[in-house]
Amino acid sequence: MQIIDKIIKDNRNGKAVAIPSICSAHPSVLKASLLLAKMQNKPLLVEATSNQVNQYGGYTGMTPVDFIEFVYDICDDIGLAHDMVIFGGDHLGPQAWRAEPAEIAMEKAIILVTDYVQAGFRKIHLDCSEGCKGEPAQVGDDLAASRAAVLAKACENAISDPENLRYIVGTEVPPPGGARAEDDEMSVVPTLPEHAKITIVKHQQAFEALGIAQVWPKTIGLVLQPGLEFAPDHIFPFDMAQPNQLSAILAGHNGLCFEAHSTDYQNSAVYADIAKRNFAIHKVGPALTFAYRKAIYGLVAVENWLDTKPSQQVPEVMETLMLENSQYWLNHYQGDEQNLKALRHFGYADRIRYYWTQDAAKSSVISLMKNLDCPKPVASLLGQYFPADIVSLASGLENEDVSWAEALIIAEIQHALMPYFEVYSV
Repeated sequence: MQIIDKIIKDNRNGKAVAIPSICSAHPSVLKASLLLAKMQNKPLLVEATSNQVNQYGGYTGMTPVDFIEFVYDICDDIGLAHDMVIFGGDHLGPQAWRAEPAEIAMEKAIILVTDYVQAGFRKIHLDCSEGCKGEPAQVGDDLAASRAAVLAKACENAISDPENLRYIVGTEVPPPGGARAEDDEMSVVPTLPEHAKITIVKHQQAFEALGIAQVWPKTIGLVLQPGLEFAPDHIFPFDMAQPNQLSAILAGHNGLCFEAHSTDYQNSAVYADIAKRNFAIHKVGPALTFAYRKAIYGLVAVENWLDTKPSQQVPEVMETLMLENSQYWLNHYQGDEQNLKALRHFGYADRIRYYWTQDAAKSSVISLMKNLDCPKPVASLLGQYFPADIVSLASGLENEDVSWAEALIIAEIQHALMPYFEVYSV
């Protein structure tokens, strides 16, 4: 955790630095991110959410132990030392079981955080903002903070050496997931300073009330809405001209910074700007699987020009999977059938990412990659579907023992991630 502590210290001392947080369980996203960390010799912060990974497997089918082993296997494949990875748990709380009574949901949340910590996760986001059965969708600060304190105590009791545990508290305003197109076509409202102050005070008081006041200094981050977001079909750009009204609330909290979620797709200059505003942790996820999908579909187009037997067409396979099981996109997209089809594949919300782990999807991608196990096509063909900077980056990656086709996938993902690394200084 030393690198995160250092980043926060440097940030609070006026340096426009921040650490990227990779929130994805996709193997290609993780490989591309870990390779970039290896190339730049910078530790990588990798996070899993309570919906992705939990004691029941989550939607990835992985427990916390499974997830860490999964990431370490990728590290071994690319020759990256295990100690170059920091594991974080995102939105850990009762929300995965919010359809159940609070008592039962919290019992499961205690097991959840215990399993995360015992598996080796050290950066823990305690998020108890969402209500359970019979409660409001968003509970008040007092209840959210008291539940977070219970989970913090469970984390502390879960291992014999908890000194390296670090906590993140709070959640975005608006609630997790942020604003969407129907809320405001022009902008997203940043968290109000008075709301942020209350979040800090209530959590600190809850820790003290539970008898774990000594744990509070391990709280290093507060999740706030800086004023950026993405909707299914457009991006809410961060207004760099807006005044910095949030940093002042950090006075008297020397080890505390802000954590920004939903930072995907922003102009590259934004990351340095929000770092100056003490957002020292930048979450990214959908933009990276969006880049993966973009590369796969580009390779499908390239394949159609090659003198090979066509593979299973990935877009058609993905469309079938999404229509057969709409639970991951139906409540996120709006419009007529033509618009819905486009959003299923190309929406910034990237709900297609929930389908890549299904057997038919994996089989279609494997078939595509096998069919592209051939000499590299002429540059002008690749240039028809991949920008020149992606092709150039991919050419360098071919030295990393990957095929030209996989290199293009990795290059697309790394290109989306590089703006985050530009403000990540160790």
